[in-house]
Amino acid sequence: MTAPRPARQRDRRHRSARSGFDIVLDVHLADRPQPVPVGRLAQRGHDVFFEYDTAFLAAGIELSPLGLPLVPGVQQEPTRIFAGLHGVFFDSLPDGWGLRLMDREFASRGIEPATVTPLERLQCVGTRAMGGLTYHPSLDFEPGSSHIQLDELAAQSERIYDGSPEQVLPALMTMGGSAAGARPKVLVAYNLDTNDMRAGADVIPAGYRAYLIKFPTAEDGADIGAVEMAYAEMARAAGVTVPPTQLFTTDQGRRCFGVERFDRVGAERRHVHTLGGLLHVSHRDFGCTYTEYLRVVAGLTRDRRETLQAFRRMVFNVLAYNRDDHVKNFAFLMDPTGTWRLTPAYDLVYAAGPAGEHSMMVGTEGARPTYRNFLEVAERAAITAPEVAAIVQQVAKSVNGWPRYARTFGVTQATTAKISEALGRASRDGLEGRPRIL
Repeated sequence: MTAPRPARQRDRRHRSARSGFDIVLDVHLADRPQPVPVGRLAQRGHDVFFEYDTAFLAAGIELSPLGLPLVPGVQQEPTRIFAGLHGVFFDSLPDGWGLRLMDREFASRGIEPATVTPLERLQCVGTRAMGGLTYHPSLDFEPGSSHIQLDELAAQSERIYDGSPEQVLPALMTMGGSAAGARPKVLVAYNLDTNDMRAGADVIPAGYRAYLIKFPTAEDGADIGAVEMAYAEMARAAGVTVPPTQLFTTDQGRRCFGVERFDRVGAERRHVHTLGGLLHVSHRDFGCTYTEYLRVVAGLTRDRRETLQAFRRMVFNVLAYNRDDHVKNFAFLMDPTGTWRLTPAYDLVYAAGPAGEHSMMVGTEGARPTYRNFLEVAERAAITAPEVAAIVQQVAKSVNGWPRYARTFGVTQATTAKISEALGRASRDGLEGRPRIL
């Protein structure tokens, strides 16, 4: 990179260059009172290298069992699916909206975003990454105001989303720069008792909870927040594990969907790994299937209850017409002992999907999955026919109540009718061939 850099970043690269690398980052796992060193990332040209810390190797905790073996020595990721990063580190980077904010920040500092490397982006995320990993040294940002005005942030978000060249508000960068997904969003600390909201991408004050809040866009429609809130309630009734959610209404009438972050437990962090990061599969490719997803769930969690929950989420996505079911929308949590489980479900909403198909195949079908396809997936996962029948029955009953959930949260009649029509088609296909006893 030839463009000027902030002093801290420039100095770090200069020191690293003496050891033969352009940039070096120390990786820590901060899911315990005293973060532990995981290892070191280094970059030379377009090549990225990683080596585990010897003490972390001795602890025997695998951060990425399928993609980054717990072995001594320098490792590289050969497929370069994620520009040379291993999937576990790529999971720390934002996608869509967060990258827009990051690019604006780099541009404001005289750095051409196209020249920024993956390790520099991790340095930009620093300690604000989603999940339990942190990267050092970090690139500093000016802190935002401790108290938040959602309307101001929403208006700024809309302008940036629409392509305005204005410099990012420090508060918006601080709170939104590490968030994944395409829709504008911020990470905040929220006090349910006082209704107070503060900047909370990193440190969560006592009495507050970590929340992610999404802003509606013109593309999604003004009632997208209400739709996602209704879907969250519908999913809970279907037996899907969903985080605590809330619909925030701003002074100017914007309705913003908020969800409590599952990568924070009080002041503690939790390691999160997406299905795509585990398998080194991009969410822009559609080579993964639900059969493979359930296989990974069974192998990683070793808990049949988690496999049944994963199957239930597949059925819900089919019957609720959520076809944006790509590999970044499924993830796993690891506790400090190294035990894995599914994260609560997220990004559950009506979505037409790529070319009208599910991002992940349901058995051998992507466009119009049927009950037979449910049985295909179940057979590979050792799920019995009676278990399939019971899960489908509960999910179908919940999805049939869509108009009621929509009314509860004020979804417009036009949107309610549009989604009802799609749910009707999905149910006719998904329930085709199910046992008559249901």
